[in-house]
Amino acid sequence: MGFSDIFKNSFLQGYTGSDMSSAQIIFALAMTCLIGLYIFAVYRLMTRKTFYSKNFAISLVALAIITASVILTIQSSIIVSLGMVGALSIVRFRTAIKEPMDLVFLFWSISTGIICGAGLAKIAVVSAILITAALFVLDMIPVAKTPMILIVNADCGEEISDSVLTKVKEFSKLVKIKSRNITGGQIDLVIEVKVSEDEKLTDAVSRLKGVNSVSLLSHDGEVTF
Repeated sequence: MGFSDIFKNSFLQGYTGSDMSSAQIIFALAMTCLIGLYIFAVYRLMTRKTFYSKNFAISLVALAIITASVILTIQSSIIVSLGMVGALSIVRFRTAIKEPMDLVFLFWSISTGIICGAGLAKIAVVSAILITAALFVLDMIPVAKTPMILIVNADCGEEISDSVLTKVKEFSKLVKIKSRNITGGQIDLVIEVKVSEDEKLTDAVSRLKGVNSVSLLSHDGEVTF
């Protein structure tokens, strides 16, 4: 037996991994499923004010179980693990994650599968509690008031823009014209404002001479401090 054979045998014997009992495998997958369902519920609560994707929420549970299954299989043998690495390396995911919070839940689900598959379910439970507490506490922290968009349609004239801006400045410190469009004797003004008395603002602007309609829109996007 040559040196290469001795090295190969010792290398493979050192990384054959330990056989897991059926009870350990079932427990690991069961814990993964339970924590995955917990992630499903937390995701539903966190997205109550935004767009909720049921398919994405279901995929979080399935992804955790699949990841745990892969980790459990990899522990059996280095040969199997290398084969899985080669097989999974050809998979390409092209779905873009546009919402940062979705990325957090996606990584949380994958991490849960890895931790439970490695037999460290206690870490997965503790981390789930800490992550949930952090998410809800940070979500309750107040942020700066979001700007609103004021849309004014009026008869085209030399003084209408100045009169609208003057009236808006009485209710808002932030006044920024985003768009000015003139079509067929009508002017459409799109103004970014930051106001607390929105009803008084729209009522005051609508009373101006030459103003036909007033709309005030809010959004849940990024906030400018």
